[in-house]
Amino acid sequence: MIRDKVNLITKDIENNQKKLNNKSSEFGCLIIKEANTWVEEAKNRPIPNMLFSELWYENELCILFADTNLGKSILAVQIADSISKGKAIPGFKLESPPKRVLYLDFELSDKQFENRCSEEYENHYQFNKNFLRAEFHTELELPKEYKNIEEYLCATLSDIITKTKVSVLIVDNLTFLSSENEKAKDALVLMKTLKKISNTNNVSILVLAHTPKRDDSKPISKNDLAGSKMLMNFCDSCFAIGSSSQEASFRYIKQIKQRNTEHLYHSENVIVCSLDKETNFLEFHFEDFDSEKAHLQTSGALNLEERDEQIKFLVSEGKTNVHIGEMLSLTEGAIRKRRKKLKI
Repeated sequence: MIRDKVNLITKDIENNQKKLNNKSSEFGCLIIKEANTWVEEAKNRPIPNMLFSELWYENELCILFADTNLGKSILAVQIADSISKGKAIPGFKLESPPKRVLYLDFELSDKQFENRCSEEYENHYQFNKNFLRAEFHTELELPKEYKNIEEYLCATLSDIITKTKVSVLIVDNLTFLSSENEKAKDALVLMKTLKKISNTNNVSILVLAHTPKRDDSKPISKNDLAGSKMLMNFCDSCFAIGSSSQEASFRYIKQIKQRNTEHLYHSENVIVCSLDKETNFLEFHFEDFDSEKAHLQTSGALNLEERDEQIKFLVSEGKTNVHIGEMLSLTEGAIRKRRKKLKI
């Protein structure tokens, strides 16, 4: 009896040793290989390309968050448009050829979407055929086996991606995120589903999320993302949009988390953009790089009227936009924008 048990243990040890001697072995839920084997196999896979500068790479699950009305949906549509055409947004990098994109729009109606990409519902912007947009089917009768629409979406999303043949997915947005426990659980289920889809289907995913009302005098951090601890664990990268005190149309983009690159767009090097609709497409325009501090609200700052008077005076003195910007702690782009509005 004892001898039989000893023999079984000996066989198990021998089998495990044989597994370890192989280049790849499965132990329950683990796949174990020599470190050199992992590296050799990884060499055969392509290096991830940038989809939106160093902020989002191929095959990453990325989160973009911002406060309400700062333009996260506008930027997401612009990114989707860029990727679908294989054409970089000016001021940003795109290393990928054109890709098929599915944009899950849980925010806007089709008419609201039309308004953003037209001139008063005329002269419509033309998207590439690679750009697919989806809304919830409001009249759908939910199958009995699912408790809610989020659960149904999680169960069918992988099949949807396969059928539409997309390689990029944008989810706009986690509107059900709130302080309620059940809502937070739903968000976690969706994030787990998206992470699995990203890994198994080689799909690049961008998820839009919100931040509770925040203090604009303080730098943006990962703690500003609703459900941050939970969501940050499941994403590969994350960036945020902040409002600027320099100009109403200005926004800044800050890198919060990254894995494929060094931390480039931090507090001392945020990306400053203006949000404009020059013709039939509301979009972000790159302006400059700057420190986040220069765009935060401060109690001692001049109000807009006082600042405009300062700008008018300095222009009359023959000062350049760069010089005025340095004197008022503003970017050259902010001075240029104000002068355009003031017609000076």
